[in-house]
Amino acid sequence: MKTIRVCVGSACHVNGSYKVVKAMNQIIDQRGLGDEVELVGSFCMGKCTEGVAVECDEIIYAVSVDNVEEVFEKIMGGK
Repeated sequence: MKTIRVCVGSACHVNGSYKVVKAMNQIIDQRGLGDEVELVGSFCMGKCTEGVAVECDEIIYAVSVDNVEEVFEKIMGGK
């Protein structure tokens, strides 16, 4: 199971972390990946100026609602 951590700290919250979480949950549901992906909240990852910080497998991505699907593809390797 992959664990995807989405920062919900102050800066990421202002930058749209709630929308990113909502979009990722929709992607997970649409693809039937609920048994393969765990989406959890996290606090500051130190990337506050880059957008919503999302971490998986020790890689931190800068995510917005505009690129959430692209980043999800990278994380899941095409699933």
